[in-house]
Amino acid sequence: MEYRQLGHSDIKVSVICLGTMTWGEQNTESDAHQQLDYAVEHGVNFIDTAEMYPVPPRAETYGLTEQYIGTWLKQRNNRDQVILASKVASRGDWITYMRDGNICLDRKNIEAALEKSLQRLQTDYIDLYQLHWPDRNTNFFGKLGFEYDPNDNPVSIEETFDVINDIIKSGKVRYFGLSNETPWGAMQFVKLADQKNFPKPVSIQNPYNLLNRSYEIGLSEVSHRENMGLLAYSPLGFGVLSGKYLNARPAGARLTLFDRFDRYTNDNALRATEEYVAIAKRHQLDPAQMALAYVNSRSFLAANIIGATTMEQLKSDIDSIDLTLGEDVITEIESVHTAIPNPSP
Repeated sequence: MEYRQLGHSDIKVSVICLGTMTWGEQNTESDAHQQLDYAVEHGVNFIDTAEMYPVPPRAETYGLTEQYIGTWLKQRNNRDQVILASKVASRGDWITYMRDGNICLDRKNIEAALEKSLQRLQTDYIDLYQLHWPDRNTNFFGKLGFEYDPNDNPVSIEETFDVINDIIKSGKVRYFGLSNETPWGAMQFVKLADQKNFPKPVSIQNPYNLLNRSYEIGLSEVSHRENMGLLAYSPLGFGVLSGKYLNARPAGARLTLFDRFDRYTNDNALRATEEYVAIAKRHQLDPAQMALAYVNSRSFLAANIIGATTMEQLKSDIDSIDLTLGEDVITEIESVHTAIPNPSP
């Protein structure tokens, strides 16, 4: 396993991070514990979760993912051996069952969310606490371009940051990060940190994969210049880049079960996927491992968040750390990206 510094923190995280959003929906508690055991045995020290998980979010399953991690931590008694990341949810009219439906990034919500996460996780601190998405209206979750809404009235970044600073000072959180954030938003946090002598965010968790490299346009420079590493989520585009959806919808697969996840199956995305899968086959590579290895190789990456519903998938994903892509493969990948850029923002 390879390890990288998490921003300006004193934490080193495994390049392969174990994502958990299927636990409680597609995976049982036993499945989750088996995945955790295997990942840790193979050098993974970084676990990413969220109060909202599993996904798709439902009132009936709310909080199960963190609960499963909490029971594992208690049984294994190994809290000091893992870097634990979680997230607080922001505004969303589709999560009415959380905190009476009045979700936002104000003090009341963040402090309440943190306490519940700590209880479910059975720990007294979280290493990395992330703002799951901005409180303001901006372009994330599949939106490529920004559309200004003059009636938007979000909690201010400064108000949110005041709370984050306090929970870090309390010792309940070691570091904080952003998620689904834009270059403007990231730099607002940097500016306020400088002005108020607050801790800067150490990471940004945004989508990044061969079908969505929009992170490179503005945020990759922020990652380098502000030491704010990318935690790449959906590195396989909901599994599309494995090639398994090109000719069918396999029974039990995520996109078969949940038609809401259609971001990576538009015509251009499937056309690009066909090209990427063909590159892998020409070079006798597994398409999923090739896609993951590309993400692993990016200089702005801190960690690549893999998710699996089977142990076979998990083992293959973790093994991608051992794959280094040759220049000929990279050249062919870049050629496809130039022809079909970012079909799935």
